[in-house]
Amino acid sequence: MTYAGDERGGAGRDGPWWWERRREAVLDVGLGAVSAAECALEGVQFAREAGLPGAVGVLFGIVVGATLVLRRRWPIAVVLVGIAVTPAAMGFLLSVVALYTLASSDVPRRITATLASMSMAATFVVMYLRTREGAADEPTLVISLSVFVAVALTVPPVLFGLYIGARRRLMESLQERADSLERELSLLADRAEERAEWARTEERTRIAREMHDVVAHRVSLMVVHAAALQAVAAKDPVKAARNAALVGDMGRQALTELREMLGVLRAEAPKPAAVAVAAPAGGFEDGPSLAELEALVGQSRAAGMVVELDVRAAGAGSTDPAGAGYPAEVEQTAYRVVQEALTNCHKHAPGARVVVRLAHRDGEVAMQVENGPCDGKAAEPGLPSGGNGLVGMRERVLGLGGVFVSGPTDDGGFKVSAVLPCASRA
Repeated sequence: MTYAGDERGGAGRDGPWWWERRREAVLDVGLGAVSAAECALEGVQFAREAGLPGAVGVLFGIVVGATLVLRRRWPIAVVLVGIAVTPAAMGFLLSVVALYTLASSDVPRRITATLASMSMAATFVVMYLRTREGAADEPTLVISLSVFVAVALTVPPVLFGLYIGARRRLMESLQERADSLERELSLLADRAEERAEWARTEERTRIAREMHDVVAHRVSLMVVHAAALQAVAAKDPVKAARNAALVGDMGRQALTELREMLGVLRAEAPKPAAVAVAAPAGGFEDGPSLAELEALVGQSRAAGMVVELDVRAAGAGSTDPAGAGYPAEVEQTAYRVVQEALTNCHKHAPGARVVVRLAHRDGEVAMQVENGPCDGKAAEPGLPSGGNGLVGMRERVLGLGGVFVSGPTDDGGFKVSAVLPCASRA
């Protein structure tokens, strides 16, 4: 097991065969050439001692020294070669570099320790046998010198290799953590973009719903008054003038609300996605409240609709439509539900009697707008319908955790009911 490029993923490799980089190949080939030259010179002495031709010793030394080129691919084999040629007193560079490579590779530590011990023992034995003949009367010196050489040629390269291997593994671990962090940051950025896109979609839906409620109700009343104005213009100029004034008032109110909404949208500074969801542009504090419910019903009455307002408080006898100070989002949602329901009555139930019920309860507020069947006398105002009124009401109510129900009644009318929780009541 080594740390060769093909076993470490090969990221950024540009070297031949098992080398990751070209400079590693150049270094190993250079070390192999130097080791081959050293072993060739030492092979001459070995051939002389073994009684072999000098050319055989040189050739043997070149082959042994050249194995250092394979140190990154097969470090165990190169170390074994160095141990095997130790009795021939050759391959010192080969043994030192091979031990360093083995210690810095991913080879199990027990194998490294075993081979290092074998190399140290072989070096000690060879050194002791070669120095014993010249200093036979000083065995202590011979043993000390043999131990010193064996340790000097074995321990430093092993320790240095262990340090380099640990440092390399640490750097690889840090690189992996950096890559993992980069992937996590990229994932978080993608999720943040998704949340921002979701927030923008929610905000567009909210603005569209708000625009629909403001424009549809005002314009519906204007169309109703305009139809009445056309019908009585010749017969009752006073009533016609009154209807014309009402149309003008409705138009001015619609323009005022639109200007306020657009002004808030222009002035709103960009916000993070999470803040944009919690406090959307054109906050609830600037919208209508239940205190304006009586005026809303009065506008429909002025347009000729028969509307009854029934307000019931949680306590005894109170008929204050403003309740007791609900959160702004609850009051605006309740107001918009009643407003849109009245708009639908103008569109689809001309001449019908309408009852608006508002009930203040402990922890919730309930509203209901119910119209009876059309009387058949009032003309259809011809108001266009996009089919988004009930959808918008349901989205508003469900967005606050409420309950919304709508549908026809048994007598041919239509009923819209909603219950909004308001636990944060002031």
